[in-house]
Amino acid sequence: MSQITTERLLVRPMQLNDAPYLFEFWSDPMVSKHMNIDSFVDVSQAQQMILLFEKLCTENKAIRWTILLRHSNEVIGSCGFNYLDFENERAEIGYDLGYPYWGNGYASEAIKAIISYGFDSLRLNRVEAKVEPENLNSIRLIKKLRFVEEGKLRQYEKSKGEFVDLIMFSMLRTEWTEE
Repeated sequence: MSQITTERLLVRPMQLNDAPYLFEFWSDPMVSKHMNIDSFVDVSQAQQMILLFEKLCTENKAIRWTILLRHSNEVIGSCGFNYLDFENERAEIGYDLGYPYWGNGYASEAIKAIISYGFDSLRLNRVEAKVEPENLNSIRLIKKLRFVEEGKLRQYEKSKGEFVDLIMFSMLRTEWTEE
């Protein structure tokens, strides 16, 4: 798993010492509202999540990076491939940013970087995003990146004890441009 540098961001492999920073975001109801986790209440939960991502990475099942601002090395969120299917050359993206960093284009910049990595380095053919219909900010972001909306997956997964619908979006390698 490589470190990725963009104009404003450093997207590097998640590390256990990121836990206090990621806990701050994952314990914020504004951030965790559309994640399929309850808001964290203890930093040990963030440590466990990082260890899970590390295990999934060694098994080639997922990759998760920490997003930092290049000029300050400040942790602002995380992103990655929540699911990797090398047999079918596809992956599902996931991302989160701390609330203070919303609206600055950081998520878009980080997602473009990992999509490029997925198509170029991992040789993926398809990148997917599944978004709750109420997550309007994420839907706007995915559409801005020119993902194609494929349809609604009704009661697709259980989140916080309730079945939720998800909208499936995808980007194919042949559709990808880094404008």
